Amino acid sequence: MHIPVLLQETIKYLNVEKNKNYVDATSGSGGHSEEILKRNYPKGKVLMIDLDGYAIKILKEKFAKEVKDNRAIIKQGNYKDLLEIVKKTNFKEISGILFDLGMSKMNLENSNRGFSFNRDEPLLMTYSDDIQYTAYDFINYEPFEKIRDILRNYGQERYASIIAKKIVEKRKIKKIESSLELSQLIKEIYPKRHLKIHPATKTFQAIRIYVNDELNNLTKGLNGAFELIEANGRIIVLSYHSLEDRIVKKFFKQKESEKTAQILTKKPIVPTLEEINSNLSSRSAKLRAIKKIK
Repeated sequence: MHIPVLLQETIKYLNVEKNKNYVDATSGSGGHSEEILKRNYPKGKVLMIDLDGYAIKILKEKFAKEVKDNRAIIKQGNYKDLLEIVKKTNFKEISGILFDLGMSKMNLENSNRGFSFNRDEPLLMTYSDDIQYTAYDFINYEPFEKIRDILRNYGQERYASIIAKKIVEKRKIKKIESSLELSQLIKEIYPKRHLKIHPATKTFQAIRIYVNDELNNLTKGLNGAFELIEANGRIIVLSYHSLEDRIVKKFFKQKESEKTAQILTKKPIVPTLEEINSNLSSRSAKLRAIKKIK
């Protein structure tokens, strides 16, 4: 079961109220949306968006009653297209928008797209079939320098050069076709000392961010969200990577300097030790919140 990260803190900063409308731009299995729906009854609505078709299927099953009651609207799509999705669904009077940028457990365990380094799956790492350029293409066809730079810049992988060199050597003999194959390759060459996380963690993260163009999409999504929310509406972002957090921080500061918004979290909110112990995937989470003034 996927446990929503910083759930109570998210609800608090979203300032969820009865009969107000909210957007969950990265719904996943719907943990945050479920809590919002408990609090914005009886007429409040939630627009749930996710790029993953499997996630959409789960959401439609889980929130069948709310869909029937017109309190939940579920749409497949990328949050970079937030403006278009909201316009098409005629979803209005938005009091808050949530972005949870973390990988859901569902993606890791059920997508069959190679997100997990513990599973033998096709090397895709894309959230939908619409994305034609995959992790397979990146690993097997990009030059050494490109692989090294992406691992270094997007994954902050200190052994990026060694890993990239090994990938290039390996693919000359045989194409690297599965997530487990790539994971084992990294595990074999990674220094064994001081390992707190799986050796492939940062490499997989870097490739996923790159092939899905997640950093550019985040900027587009934030701009769309700010345009959509009403005055006093709020944007909440849960990020798990320093590059994502930097984009969010810069965007929020820009809006505050323009005197169009107030930053509600001068420092990011992070999980308690208790939450980290009960949900390890929350360990790198940072929550930032902003309120639109005009």
